[in-house]
Amino acid sequence: MNTVIWEALYAAWAVTATAAGACWLSSNTKLAERINLSAAAIDLALVGYLLAATPSSGATALDGYLLLDGFGVWVMFCLSIVYLLASVYATGYMRWMHGEERRLNRFYGLFAAFALTMFFAPVQNNPGLYWIAIDLTTIVSAFLVGFQRAPESIEAAWKYIVIVSAGLGLALLGTVLFYWAGTFVLGPVYDMTWASFGTIAPRTEGVLLLLSFLLVLVGYGTKVGLAPMHTWLPDAHSEGPAPVSAMLSGALLNCAMLGIVRYLGILRGTPIEGTARTALVVLGAFSLLVAALFITRQTVVKRLAAYSSVEHMGVIALGFGFGGPLGTIGALYHMLNHSLAKSLIFFGAGNMMHAYRSKEIDRIRRVLDYFPNSGRLWLAGAVAITGAPPFGLFLSELTVLRGGMASANRWAVWWMGALLIVIFIGFLNKFRGMYFGSGPERAPGVRLGFSHFMPMAVSFAAVLVLGLWWLPAIWQHLAAIATSMGGD
Repeated sequence: MNTVIWEALYAAWAVTATAAGACWLSSNTKLAERINLSAAAIDLALVGYLLAATPSSGATALDGYLLLDGFGVWVMFCLSIVYLLASVYATGYMRWMHGEERRLNRFYGLFAAFALTMFFAPVQNNPGLYWIAIDLTTIVSAFLVGFQRAPESIEAAWKYIVIVSAGLGLALLGTVLFYWAGTFVLGPVYDMTWASFGTIAPRTEGVLLLLSFLLVLVGYGTKVGLAPMHTWLPDAHSEGPAPVSAMLSGALLNCAMLGIVRYLGILRGTPIEGTARTALVVLGAFSLLVAALFITRQTVVKRLAAYSSVEHMGVIALGFGFGGPLGTIGALYHMLNHSLAKSLIFFGAGNMMHAYRSKEIDRIRRVLDYFPNSGRLWLAGAVAITGAPPFGLFLSELTVLRGGMASANRWAVWWMGALLIVIFIGFLNKFRGMYFGSGPERAPGVRLGFSHFMPMAVSFAAVLVLGLWWLPAIWQHLAAIATSMGGD
C-alpha cells in the first residue's frame, strides 16, 4: 500500500509538471486550456485516492525527505478542488482578456506550475525544503498576479514579492535557529525533519525555542495573510485574474498555514506550548479585527473578498491556537469550506467586474435583474462566506468556538463571536447595495456561459452539503489528524 500511495503522489507531480510544460510550449490556446483542465481533473482523482489510502500514522519516502500524512494530504485535497474549479472557470474568464490571446498558453503554463509548487509543499518532511517550496509558490504566483500587465497589477505583484520575501526571510531565520538549538542535543550534524525537531524541543532552552517559533510564526504568518503582516494580500488578490485570486485564497494560504501548525506541533508538551498557542490566537484575533474594520468600509469588490480571506485565516489560526480535538477539527474543516466558498465569491466577482466594466461596488447594481442565475449563486456565496447557516462555514466556525471554550484562551471565543457578527452585517450590506440599489436601466451587454456558471454551482452545492451533513468519513479523517497532532 505504501508503494502505491507514493506512486499516486509522483503521478500527480508528473501530470502537473507535464501540463505546465505542454501549456507553455503550446501555440494553441484551446489545447492549453484542455491540457491544464485534464491535469486538474487527474490531480483531484489522485489526491482523492491519497486521502482515502494514506495511513493515519503517515509514511515517508526518499530517505525520509518526503512525508505523507493526514494533514498534508488534507491541504492537498483542498488545493486540488480549487485547482479544478478555477481551471474550469478560467476557460471562459481568460477569453475575456482581449489582446492577451497570444499569451494565454503562458498563463496556463504558469497556472499549472503554481499548482505544482503547492503540491510540493505539504509533503516536505524537511523544514528547510518546505521553506523552499513555499518560496517557489511566491515566485510563480507573482507572475500570475501581474499577468494582465496593468500598472496596478504590476505594483501588486512587486508588493507581494517584497513583503512576502521579507516574511519568509524571518521564517528562514527561525528555521536556522531551530536547527542550531538541536545541535546542543543531537550534535553538530543531524537529519533535519519535523520529527527530529520534535525530539529536541523538550530538551532545548525555552527562550531560544520561543524566539525560533515567533520568527516562524511571523514569517509564515505573512504568507498566510495574518494581520498585521497581511498588507500584500488585498492588492494581490484583487489585482490578479479571478481564477488566480481563487487559487491564492483557497489553496495557497492553506499551504502556508500548514507550516505554522507543524512548528506548533513541535512544541507539544514543552513549557512554552501555551505561550506559542496564545501568540497564534492573538494573531488570529487581531486578523478578525482588521478584517472587520476594512470590510465595513470597502469600496472595491475583490478587495472585499480579499479582506474576507484575512478574516477566515484568522478563524483557522484561532482553531489551531485553541487546540484540542474540536479546535483542530474545526480549523481543518474550515480550510475546506473556506476554499469552496471563497472560490464561489471570486468567480462571481470576476463575472460582475467584467459585466459592469468596473471593480467599484457602487457601480455594480441590480445584479439579480440582469444575471438571475449566477446572481443567486453569488449572493448565496456571500451568505455562506459570512458563516451563516445552513452552510459549511457555520459548522466549522461553531466547532472552532466550541473548541475555544475548552482552551486556556477562552476570551478569544467572545472576541471571535462579536467580530463575526460585525463582519456578517458589513459584508452583506455591500451586497445589499449591489443587488437592490438603483442602477442602470440597460442591462450589461455580457452573456455568461457554462464555464462561468458551473464552477459557481458546484462550489455552492458542496458548501451547502457540508453545512447540512458533516460526512462521517470526513469527521473520522479530521479526528485522526487531530489525534496525531495531540488532540484527545
